[in-house]
Amino acid sequence: MLNHPKKIVLVFCFVLIFFPFAPHYALNLDQKSSTVSSALPAKEKPNIVFLISEDNSKHYMKLFDTSGVATPHIQNMAQNGLTFNHAFSNSPVCSVARSTLITGAYAIRTGMHLHRKIALAPMPEGLEMFPAYLRKAGYFTTNNAKKDYNAVEGKEVWDLSSNEANWKVREDPNQPFFHQETYTESHESRLHFDRELMGEYSTEDDPNRINLPPIYPDTPLFRFTMAYHRDKIRSIDEWVGQKIQELENEGLLEDTFVFYFGDHGGVLPGSKGYVYETGLHVPLVVRIPDNWKHLVNVQNGSRLNGFVSFIDFAPTALHLAGLTIPEQMDGKPFLGPKIELEELESRDETLGHADRFDEKYEMVRSLRKGKWKYIRSYQPYYPDGLQNNYRYKMLAFEEWRTHSKDGKLDEIQQRFFQAKPVERLYDLELDPYETNDLAQENRHREVLEKMRGRLFEILLENNDLGFLPENLLVSEAMGNPVEYGKSNHGQIKKVMEINQLSLLPFKEAADQLGETIENGNHLEKYWALSVASCFGQEALVLKEKIEKLLDHPDNMVQLKATEFLGITQSMNPFPRLEKLINKTQDPVEALIALNTLVYFKDHSDYPFILEDIAFTSVPLNEEVKRRLAYLKGEW
Repeated sequence: MLNHPKKIVLVFCFVLIFFPFAPHYALNLDQKSSTVSSALPAKEKPNIVFLISEDNSKHYMKLFDTSGVATPHIQNMAQNGLTFNHAFSNSPVCSVARSTLITGAYAIRTGMHLHRKIALAPMPEGLEMFPAYLRKAGYFTTNNAKKDYNAVEGKEVWDLSSNEANWKVREDPNQPFFHQETYTESHESRLHFDRELMGEYSTEDDPNRINLPPIYPDTPLFRFTMAYHRDKIRSIDEWVGQKIQELENEGLLEDTFVFYFGDHGGVLPGSKGYVYETGLHVPLVVRIPDNWKHLVNVQNGSRLNGFVSFIDFAPTALHLAGLTIPEQMDGKPFLGPKIELEELESRDETLGHADRFDEKYEMVRSLRKGKWKYIRSYQPYYPDGLQNNYRYKMLAFEEWRTHSKDGKLDEIQQRFFQAKPVERLYDLELDPYETNDLAQENRHREVLEKMRGRLFEILLENNDLGFLPENLLVSEAMGNPVEYGKSNHGQIKKVMEINQLSLLPFKEAADQLGETIENGNHLEKYWALSVASCFGQEALVLKEKIEKLLDHPDNMVQLKATEFLGITQSMNPFPRLEKLINKTQDPVEALIALNTLVYFKDHSDYPFILEDIAFTSVPLNEEVKRRLAYLKGEW
């Protein structure tokens, strides 16, 4: 019993002192909420800065790879903070990666997984872009200046977003701020140079002495391109140093968490746009401010092996600010109160996904768990090197293809232009550039099956909307993609199970495949035909059933039937593709069909004569225009 007057006074004083801080320390990390409340008075929150460089994986910095370049400013950040050895974008291209960052949610679940967006997705119900929560909690939020989101942006996200936006213009110098800034000089477009540059520009590294990955032909152009990109890494470091100095000059550095990371991997050929480590594995360093060290239970200078990915960045920012994490976010914080080192280091899993990039279609998913990397291709007959106009503006990219046509590549280098296995497995400790596929080795069978099963589980949990052809996604799902996925969970599971047939010997898959081709609904037929194409010649016993679908009322079913018959050398696909492209009134359907047409043009023996194909009434969008420009030699 507190019946003594002095005790009552002491307890009352304690409550007054502690109460303003109590919500901050009472956060339960196992629970999320759709509401976000301020946990501390505005002046008692840390500042947070995201410094994002475009298009660079961790492979080019000495901090992460012994063959990389020295980055003294970023290394100084590491000494005064934490280095994350395993940080990943969930997608290897900017708009999808940035959509994941700003939402904290998987893009395959929210309908934001396709790059360049044909239709913007609404934000999931009950979720806002995470700076909006910071702003409501008293933060001044600024972005300089890249957004590139595949979602409809709310009006309450930024106080300022422009090429001049920064924290300095806030009226109250005590107001905490969140600032996001992107360095663009490392972007892929900077490698779209003319050959004259090789004679005019002297790289800091001798191109003849750099370590060239085994996937590339060893040519002067490739060596110069890599050396030139390494200089861009040095310029990233200088930019990071400038931003750190700005904060220090204003007396803000020791009140500011500074995150440096790449917006995804890249940008040499075969990285950006692909789920290989060079496309997904990003550098991440977080500088921990002296005045807020108590929020981080890890010693400065530490290197952490726990896996973090882009779904985790939004929850981390909110958690550092003392805010509750919305339940619609898929990630979890990796810094802040109650984040124990042992638990953080136990995280060892990340999902990767790749779908349409500009005008190029392909659906690939990856799962990394520890040292193991599993890649699942759902349209493996499309080679990695399938034409993408923007990619092939890079001279090294074009030279790679030329060497392929001229027979100048070794077996590893040539794979980029060939069909792929349905599933692949790599040991990244022994094989960092994913050249030795272990999926067919019996000694790794248990690992393969666990990785396969875990990926299926993750995709199903998230109602992966990549299993909807984009024409169906745009016409039916984009009003509310998350709810559409939930409502059609059973259908998505069914088409995922159809796709699992491609992992069986054909004799075991044939009956169910034939039954689905004959009696499945439109979407099930679409994927069953795609699976048949994975089997190629083995599936010719289904030819009669498939030929009947050439006049199916659904254009995408017709397309997949045509694709199978072309792949199996049963029919010249070009007349059918011409007819389909001209008759559809949907530009997305036209784009999907043009992807198939370009595939046959560049990767089959069928003669393609442009003058014999009349594109008389093709419905247009920007991506369709790109495909037509390529076919006409005008790109």
